[in-house]
Amino acid sequence: MSKELLTPDYIFESSWEVCNKVGGIYTVLSTRAKTLQEAFPDRIIFIGPDFWKEKDCPYFEEDKSLLAEWQWEAKEQGLKVRVGRWTVPGEPVAILVDFNPYFEKKNEIYGWLWEHYGVDSLHAYGDYDEASMFSYAAALVVESFYNSQLSTLTTHTSPLKVVYHANEWMCGLGALYLKNKVPQIATVFTTHATSIGRSIAGNQKPLYDYLFAYNGDQMAQELNMESKHSIEKQTAHYVDCFTTVSDITANECVELLDKPVDVVLPNGFDNSFVPKAQAFTRKRNLARRKMLQVANALLGENLDDDTIIVSTSGRYEFRNKGIDVFVEAMNRLLRDRNLKKNVLAFIDVPGWVGEPRQDLKERLENGLPYDTPLEVPQVTHWLHNMGHDNVLNMLKFYDMHNRHEDKVKVIFLPCYLDGTDGILNLTYYDVVLGNDLCIYPSYYEPWGYTPLEAVAFKVPCVTTDLAGFGLWANKVFGHVGQLEDGVKVIHRTDYNYSEVADLIKDTVSEYSNYTKKQIDACRKKADALSKKALWSEFIKYYYEAYDIALRKAMSRN
Repeated sequence: MSKELLTPDYIFESSWEVCNKVGGIYTVLSTRAKTLQEAFPDRIIFIGPDFWKEKDCPYFEEDKSLLAEWQWEAKEQGLKVRVGRWTVPGEPVAILVDFNPYFEKKNEIYGWLWEHYGVDSLHAYGDYDEASMFSYAAALVVESFYNSQLSTLTTHTSPLKVVYHANEWMCGLGALYLKNKVPQIATVFTTHATSIGRSIAGNQKPLYDYLFAYNGDQMAQELNMESKHSIEKQTAHYVDCFTTVSDITANECVELLDKPVDVVLPNGFDNSFVPKAQAFTRKRNLARRKMLQVANALLGENLDDDTIIVSTSGRYEFRNKGIDVFVEAMNRLLRDRNLKKNVLAFIDVPGWVGEPRQDLKERLENGLPYDTPLEVPQVTHWLHNMGHDNVLNMLKFYDMHNRHEDKVKVIFLPCYLDGTDGILNLTYYDVVLGNDLCIYPSYYEPWGYTPLEAVAFKVPCVTTDLAGFGLWANKVFGHVGQLEDGVKVIHRTDYNYSEVADLIKDTVSEYSNYTKKQIDACRKKADALSKKALWSEFIKYYYEAYDIALRKAMSRN
C-alpha cells in the first residue's frame, strides 16, 4: 500500500529570480506558480530581491492590503518589504525584500554560518555577498511571518505544516538559518546546476569522462569557487530534502557535492503561454515576416517565406550552450550539396549589447528593398566589445560574411528579446514561434528549457543527451530521438565536437528535403511530446520532496 503523502499547509519559495527575469529559473518558478497556486491558493508565497525600490517592477504588482497585519509588523521589526502579486499566470503572492541593510552585519552572519555549518565565506567576492545578504533577508521574512501568523495555528490539532524551498546556492544561507532558528519549518533545497560542474565545463575542462575522478572541494580551490561551492555543499548536506532537476545533474551532485539527491524534480512547462489556433498561425506568420524583413534589410537580400529559419538561444555561455558548435555546423552547411533551400540562422543570445543599429533601423523604416548589404552584415545591434566577441570572431575566422551567393546566412541578435529591442521588437516566445527548427547543442545543460519551449510552440528541435531534457525525451520515446519524432537527440561527449557539428548540418539538410506532410507530422510530434512535460505531469515529484522534508521536520520536533 502506498503511504499517504504529507502535504504542506504553507510553502515559502525563495529565489534570486522571483519577479526578476534573468535566466531559466525564472521560467521554472513562473510557469510552475499557477499549478501550485491552484493547489495552495495564496498559501504559496514567493520571495525575491527588491531591486526596484521606488521604481515599478514590470513583473510585480504591489498590494498594500495583502497580508496587511503582517506587513505592519514586519516594518516594526525593521524589515523592508513590499507585498503584492507576481504578474504571471496564477498571480501568486510575492514578497520583495530589500537586502542592502544587512551588508553591515555581513561578517557577523558569515561567522555564524562558519560556526554552525562550516561554510567557508572567506573567499567571497561580488555576487556571493549580494546573494547571501538576500538569502539572509528572505529567511528573516519567513521567520517573522511564521512567528507572527502561523506558529499558533493548527489543523486537526496538529501544528501547521510549513515548507521553505530554497533555489540554487544563492538561497542556501537562508535555508540553513531557518533550519537552525525555526526547526518546525521543513527545508527543501534545489540545485539547478552545481556551481562547480558549470565552472569545470565553462573552463574547457572535460567534465563527463572524469566526473568520477574530480574532487569538488579541490576543483573549487583551483577555479576560485570556494565560497559558492561551500554554501552549496553544506546546504545540500543539512537541509531536510535535497533535490535537483535531472538525472544528469544528480550524478554531478554525488560526485562533486558528495551527496546524493533525495528526489529529481524535472522542469515542466505551463502551456497557457502558447497561443491557440488562429492566434497561433497569425503570430507565427507575423514573426516570420519580421525576421525575414530584418534579415533582408541587413543583408540587402530578398529571402522569401520558403527560407528555412533556424535558431539557437540561451545564456551567452559559448561552449556550455553549444553556440560554438552551432556556428561550426552552419559553416559546414554552406558546402552541403543536399541542402535544398536557403537557410537563415539566428543566434538569439544576449551579449554585451550597446544600441540598435541606426543604419538598420532606417532601412526598416523606409521599407524599401535593398540589394547591397550593410557593413558587418552579421549583427543587428552594435556591441560594446565588437573586437572581442566570441560569436563575431568565430564568424570572422570562418570568413562567414553572409555573401549574396551563400545559401546559409547567420545573424547574431545579441539582445534580450523583451519586445522593445529597437530592431525586431518581438518577445522571445514570439520569435521561437517563427522558427522552422531550433538547435540547442549544449555541452552543459542540467535540464534545458529552450528545447522544451520550442516543442511547446510546435517547433521541432535538436538537442543533446548531455541536456536533462534530451535524456528525458529519449526515455519517453524509448529510443534515441530522431527528427521525425519532433526532437532529434544527438549523442554528445567531451570529445566529439566535430561529429556533433556534422550531425546538425545533416539534420538541417534533411529538413530542407521534407515535404509539407512530413513537416506537419514532425510539428505534431513535437507538440505531443511537450504535453508530457506539463507541470500537471511533473508536480507530483514536488509533493514527494515536500513529504520527505515534512517527515524529517516532524521527527526533529
